[in-house]
Amino acid sequence: MISNLIKKIGRKLYNLLAIFVFLLIWEVAPRIGLADPIFVPPFSKVVYAFFQLILSGEMLTDVLISLQRALLGFGIALIIAVPLGLIIGWFDRVEKFLDPLLQTFRQTSALALLPVFILIFGIGEVSKVAIIFWGVQWPILLNTISGVKTVDPILIKSARSMGASPITLFVKVILPGAFPSIFTGIRLSATSAILILIAAEMIGANSGLGFLIYESQVKIEIPNMYAAILSIAILGLVVNYLLVLLGKRIMRWNDTSVISGKE
Repeated sequence: MISNLIKKIGRKLYNLLAIFVFLLIWEVAPRIGLADPIFVPPFSKVVYAFFQLILSGEMLTDVLISLQRALLGFGIALIIAVPLGLIIGWFDRVEKFLDPLLQTFRQTSALALLPVFILIFGIGEVSKVAIIFWGVQWPILLNTISGVKTVDPILIKSARSMGASPITLFVKVILPGAFPSIFTGIRLSATSAILILIAAEMIGANSGLGFLIYESQVKIEIPNMYAAILSIAILGLVVNYLLVLLGKRIMRWNDTSVISGKE
């Protein structure tokens, strides 16, 4: 019993070894002159700045503001992209009609369109939510289309032969069969939502993690800048972990590498 516990702890520590080595190099390199401590402060100073920002309340405020923007844009994308992807994936004529337009739009960078969204919606919250929506909808939409098309045809024929109505076929066969692919798109989009938002906040915002990074860089508060970057990494890990847990609960019947996070 104890030996098994020790082995599990050993495996966990080994999985984290690369991170420990990286943080050790980050701590030591500025102190021995391998990196300029002004622009690359030791990791301990970044951690100190991180907790100072938490204690002052500035970090929590910016995190909540960024999360609110990201969740709103991501939620709108989810509501629109999943039904649209199901329709496009199921009806060939709809796909043939929309595919050229979709392929053109998906090649357009979200950040390249940021000035357009600012011109149309202004520099307020709407433009940031709109740019997040534009950037995160594509993984969800394309993976939903792919998921519908890869549903086992034998299952569809079997359901039809048993007299399943179109609604029953869709709910009982198409949607469950396409869900692993849809979930992959959701995970990719959740990460993209945060990254796109940070870039947008660095260009046109007066709050949020992106603004904190930009403001710290302008004021030469470099530890604060790295602390904000560290918070983004932690936030991304937490979001990904929560999505993995959600996927496991929803899809207990399908133990795939996508849901388990082993992709």
